Amino acid sequence: MSIEHHDLVHEFPEHREKIHSLKTSSAHFAKLFDEYNVTTKAVEHLENTGVPVSDVDFEQQKKKRAQLKDQLYSMLVS
Repeated sequence: MSIEHHDLVHEFPEHREKIHSLKTSSAHFAKLFDEYNVTTKAVEHLENTGVPVSDVDFEQQKKKRAQLKDQLYSMLVS
């Protein structure tokens, strides 16, 4: 099964330059960006390996990733 990668540049390729700029100029953006990457890697690891995890825990991780993505996106378009 092919797993779709959800890193921020893949999600928003049109904002590649602004992502880089904000990572270097905004500590808050950089913190959220790092947290998003850690969460995304955790979700993708669970999807790839089939490690036993409750549906509730898995959904919480996916919701956390979506919330971080929403925050990062709002910073990209403002």
